[in-house]
Amino acid sequence: MVLGGLLSGLAWTTQFSDPLAWLVIATFLIAAVLEYIDRREQARAVAVAGWVTFALFWFSLIYHFAVVQRSIIEGIGSVLAVPLAVYVGYLLWQGRDSLFVLSRAIVVMGAIFFPLESVTALNRPLVETVTRQTEFLIGLTGHDPAVVNGAELSHRDVDHYRNTFVFVTDLPYTETVEEHTITYTILVACTGLGSMAVFAGLIAAVEAPVGRKLRALAVSLPVIYVLNLFRNVFIAVTFGKQYLHLFPDAVLTLFASEEVPKVSYYVGDRIVSQSLSVVALVAVTYLVVRELPEILTIVEDLLFVVTGSEWDLVDALDTTPVRADGGER
Repeated sequence: MVLGGLLSGLAWTTQFSDPLAWLVIATFLIAAVLEYIDRREQARAVAVAGWVTFALFWFSLIYHFAVVQRSIIEGIGSVLAVPLAVYVGYLLWQGRDSLFVLSRAIVVMGAIFFPLESVTALNRPLVETVTRQTEFLIGLTGHDPAVVNGAELSHRDVDHYRNTFVFVTDLPYTETVEEHTITYTILVACTGLGSMAVFAGLIAAVEAPVGRKLRALAVSLPVIYVLNLFRNVFIAVTFGKQYLHLFPDAVLTLFASEEVPKVSYYVGDRIVSQSLSVVALVAVTYLVVRELPEILTIVEDLLFVVTGSEWDLVDALDTTPVRADGGER
């Protein structure tokens, strides 16, 4: 109860997330330009300011992920990101120049994600394409839910997308035989855009031949996109047909919810899918590293931030980063 009260007290911070996001991108972009024109110390000061701003950005998302989305993994992640971002800024200030690469990566990530996430003209085609492909795959499972305009089912002023699956099903935990309607809506967060932007940013930020960068994109983005489609199908079917109505009392308590039909959703999405997503991203990172070993510089920096120890993944994974001129790093 105390924790819930503390989290609820952060509701006001969500209004600053979008302005902070754009400020983070602008700050890191300025730092990247200063670094490019060989004004390293000015770039360092600006990048450190960017990391502090990035910490504030994650602070503004704690309420959204922990309370609104009821996501354990994303909620904990946003809490941890605050001190970690500040620590990265501190390390950069102390002279760990390799973190300039990660700073550049965030510029690309943000430049890809935030316009697509916030501009309807850009994200509507993506959302509706993912919806159609998810609809096709759901049909292969033997289910045929209606797909409707999400705004038709809401009294809110929302965008008119054909992005909502309507399942009519019996609720296995009720004594009535009356069928109930359960809806599952595809949003921008369901398109895999966030994960694809992360890998695009990491790949773009490192110094490597364009050909190998393109190969790294080819082994990461399509894999993420396809895996995300299967994730949507899994969540839609298990939620829509209530296949994962397991340990309802424990699940509802864990997610501080009283919506009994959402037990299947919490288990399918917040527990199973998000946990498997972490495993999938690690696997995709390994595939990218095989094509673009330069990424290991960023991975080693992240491991140092988390563990406080230096790592030599080049030897551990038997890879050798290559310079743009063809020689070994």
